[in-house]
Amino acid sequence: MIDSKSKLILKTLANECPSGSYKVIDVSDIIMALPRHLRMDSIAIRHILTHLERQDLISIKYDDDNTYCLAILPFGYEVLEEQNQKIITTNSPPRHLSSLTVCLSFIASFLGTLLGIIVCYFALKLF
Repeated sequence: MIDSKSKLILKTLANECPSGSYKVIDVSDIIMALPRHLRMDSIAIRHILTHLERQDLISIKYDDDNTYCLAILPFGYEVLEEQNQKIITTNSPPRHLSSLTVCLSFIASFLGTLLGIIVCYFALKLF
């Protein structure tokens, strides 16, 4: 299990290395790709990259100061895909809720129409 910042770094790396092949990436490029409110320093990025490598999500061929040659491993893509599936299932409304809404809407419109007919009937009786 990885935390949200590690997932964000993994997603950023997946955008930089879409084919799964090794690519030379500078830490400053990773930092600039992050949203402004979640930016980290190079030491934090280094720790996260080491953590991702230990989790077998990425493979680091070499690192030279703030430059890395790395690739996303298939398990890393699986983690990103699972995250996307969770987002999709979380955003979709449950099916029973939509059918319940339709039933309640029908009942409310029926009662409203019935009330309107009763009010019109008594209004015509009075005048």
